[in-house]
Amino acid sequence: MSDIVDLERDLRLIRAPNPSPMTHTGTNTYLLGRGSFAVIDPGPALDAHLEGILEATGGRISDILVTHAHLDHSGLARALSDETGAPVRAFGGPRAGRSAVMETLADPGGGEGVDRDFLPDAMLADGEEIEGEGWSVTALWTPGHFCNHLSFAWRDVVFTGDLVMGWASSLVSPPDGDLTQFMASCRRLSRGAWRRFHPGHGDPVEDPAGRLRWLISHRLEREAQILSLLADGPSTPAGLASRIYNHHDPRLLPAAERNVFAHLIDMRERNLVESDPALDRNTLFALR
Repeated sequence: MSDIVDLERDLRLIRAPNPSPMTHTGTNTYLLGRGSFAVIDPGPALDAHLEGILEATGGRISDILVTHAHLDHSGLARALSDETGAPVRAFGGPRAGRSAVMETLADPGGGEGVDRDFLPDAMLADGEEIEGEGWSVTALWTPGHFCNHLSFAWRDVVFTGDLVMGWASSLVSPPDGDLTQFMASCRRLSRGAWRRFHPGHGDPVEDPAGRLRWLISHRLEREAQILSLLADGPSTPAGLASRIYNHHDPRLLPAAERNVFAHLIDMRERNLVESDPALDRNTLFALR
């Protein structure tokens, strides 16, 4: 069984054994409460992780809360529900909350690890409060990394899923990811006086305000870089990504291309760039 880490009173962490360049040290599964637990992000569908969660909680699970429908976060939800009878709660299925422009992409591609069959037992509205034995959280709809992404506010901390992490900036991959939504969600969280963020991967974020400032600034810097490159002439997302990320791990280049594509869609919606009406990964973008 994976090690269990005591994070603070009424909160423990059990990390799934799925490390990778995209998941860092593995998915963080949080056990919240005492006596009967809320499980936040049950993680990937791995028997060893299921056994670890059941052993750590004694099977006393009242609620399964899912931040978003990526397989490394939601994949185990149904099996854990079947074992314990606890309902799966989330914003909705994998297309819930998708913006209008993402619905119209001609060749969206993307779909990195999407749990296409994910369907919660109960859909959580933005601002809805969920209570259990020794815990109470508020669901915050924070799309951007994924359209159905929820964060969960508990006391003065937030479980931020893959929206805010300390070890890396979040992947924003159309059509499931949306940079316009991402920036709005970061700015929303920045209006709160949070003590700590517990992310979906990696260590706790001890300076939430500083991390949010960095994420917003990082995206604005990337936008400026893309605009500067487009001043040399029109380009595709792949062409721009190959110039921006030329010193990065080649295995991450497809994800980098998706991030650039997300920026370009956002900038087109804001009339900073133009392109053919049909949007896909081969679309040629130019300065307006």
